[in-house]
Amino acid sequence: MSDFLKHECGIAAVRLRKPLEYYYDRYGTALWGFNKLFLLMEKQHNRGQDGIGIGCTKLGMPLGEPYVFRRRSGERDALSSIFRKEVKAFHKMARKGILDPKSPADIKKRFDFGGEILIGHLRYGTSGDFDEGSCHPYLRRSNWPTRTLMVMGNFNMTNAGELNRVLIERGQHPVFGTDTQTVLEEIGFHLDEAHTSIYHELRDAGVAGTRIPDQISEQLDLERLIRESAAFWDGGYSICGVIGNGDMFVMRDPSGIRPCHVLINDEVIAIASERVPLMTVFEAEQDEVEALDPGAVLTIKSDGGLHRGRFAEPDPFRPCSFERIYFSRGNDPDIYRERKALGAALVPQVVDAIDGKMEHAVFSFIPNTAETAWYGLMDGLRMLRRQQVKDAILDAQSRGGLNEEALDDLIMRNWPRGEKIAHKDIKMRTFIAQEKGRDQLVSHVYDITYGMVGENDALVALDDSIVRGTTLKKSILKILARTSPRKIVVCSTAPQIRYPDCYGIDMSELGKFIAFQAAVNLHRKSGGQAVLDRVYDECRRELAKPYSEMTNRVKGVYEAFTPEEISAEISRMVKPEEIEWDGDVVVVFQTIENLHASIDGPSGDWYFTGDYPTPGGFATVNAAYVRWFDGVGGRSYDLPL
Repeated sequence: MSDFLKHECGIAAVRLRKPLEYYYDRYGTALWGFNKLFLLMEKQHNRGQDGIGIGCTKLGMPLGEPYVFRRRSGERDALSSIFRKEVKAFHKMARKGILDPKSPADIKKRFDFGGEILIGHLRYGTSGDFDEGSCHPYLRRSNWPTRTLMVMGNFNMTNAGELNRVLIERGQHPVFGTDTQTVLEEIGFHLDEAHTSIYHELRDAGVAGTRIPDQISEQLDLERLIRESAAFWDGGYSICGVIGNGDMFVMRDPSGIRPCHVLINDEVIAIASERVPLMTVFEAEQDEVEALDPGAVLTIKSDGGLHRGRFAEPDPFRPCSFERIYFSRGNDPDIYRERKALGAALVPQVVDAIDGKMEHAVFSFIPNTAETAWYGLMDGLRMLRRQQVKDAILDAQSRGGLNEEALDDLIMRNWPRGEKIAHKDIKMRTFIAQEKGRDQLVSHVYDITYGMVGENDALVALDDSIVRGTTLKKSILKILARTSPRKIVVCSTAPQIRYPDCYGIDMSELGKFIAFQAAVNLHRKSGGQAVLDRVYDECRRELAKPYSEMTNRVKGVYEAFTPEEISAEISRMVKPEEIEWDGDVVVVFQTIENLHASIDGPSGDWYFTGDYPTPGGFATVNAAYVRWFDGVGGRSYDLPL
């Protein structure tokens, strides 16, 4: 993706189903679960660069022994750093004789992460501070194991403000800066209520105090607890939590917006945001990994009892299509096929943009995540050319046939040519991301392959999506223009991003979207300021309604223009003014119809269509427009509804 875009976090969890001795005997290490957690997180490192956290809960620890542990870091390279420190600490204790590395019981007692339940989180922050304190898992401690709670997740709650007010109206004093804290406190409140209710029943029945903790643990109903906690949540989420007694849960939002996958076998219950890491780390087949159903909650009791239940009825299935287009690792077989299909679907628009002259075109991609879609584009172009040659040969045969020279010319001419033209310097990109305002450095993020593009060639560059267009204008087009093509065609495998996301992707400020800017420009050029004023009034009226009754009034900004007209304005806007090259820039976007045809099954498309899966989305988009119109920046998630 050319635009820098933070996105959904990643979760990983390992719940061992055997004693530690089993893994030591079979695999030669009692840290089998700890190692698997590291690998699951490493295979999902694409999902978090702002920080990480890991947690461990040990089952059946004697009274007086600690049983819950956590490490977090907001530093760069936090993943390898945290695990390296823990492994170093383990070996240091072994050298000093503090623990016996051949004794699973000793390891469990003395090594903080030598337990049966291990969870990990990779953070891409969309709100709050980006430091250690904002990293998951969040921990709520108590001297009662059945009131101690660790929670982590991949989510945004659109109604976090309302949820916080509920806490305050109960009489609580929450200290919050993110919706994660809100979720932790809500689950914690219902956990406290359940714990206290069971405790009073047992105490009043005369049960001995020493027996009460075990009986509370047995009677805790996790599914009911989650159902009560999530009753008013609005957002996209996959959340995993562990109670101090060893009970565990994982849940997925009713629309299935955020991904969550589970592997269950005799040795382990493992959870991850993506399917392929589970397949790779545990050497599992594709059909052994299941996606958690929308509205479902999987609970594992401390004794290992597994239960599949529901905390909410499923809504229409609307999984985030950006997972397929960009965010998830491309080695998932379905995602790989879909990304190729997205590239192939652009063939008619691309051929039209280059005037059908494939012999005078070079096809490339903007590194690195668009490469798979580029293979699909090239396959589609070759199939098109193959059909053209076939039709020409059949036509020539009907008129007397072709000689060898004409046949060679027909076969070789106009064959699509692919080259890697753009190269990205990852280290430079990272440096610039830390040094805001250094626009003069942006153009050096990319470099080019010289001598591959002729002055009569059109240069076609494939990108995953175009959100803001900033990098296109300031960097990519400037450097691509140095190849001196007659035309540059930039193709997006995603449709025009017109509306904010409020479910985990960091794209919520409406005024930063190049498609929105283009529509506004077209209105102002045609004297349509009255339309923008009207939409503002409509959005304000919507925000006065109960948010369950709101509709998306921002659609009115786009109604007067075709997608092609907006694309043409975007093409004009992103062409750099300060370069000498005078060729044309054409920006081509995927169609909504081709997006859905390329992705297997339902896919959420609210950032393209404005059709949000939850009421909070409509509140967010209307508020985003009001903020833009009033000149107020920032995100529009935490609304005063």
